[in-house]
Amino acid sequence: MAEKKTQKSGQGATSREDRLKASLKANMARRKAQAKARAVKQETTTEESER
Repeated sequence: MAEKKTQKSGQGATSREDRLKASLKANMARRKAQAKARAVKQETTTEESER
């Protein structure tokens, strides 16, 4: 069924951590950009409704 991968050396764990850090950083940047886009869109919508 599910295969377990074992690390034979300490470097394998380090490279995994590095990949996870990079993935998390990219994910956070993407979420920040999405939140910024939503804020701009909401601001635009609010301005149009005030007119």
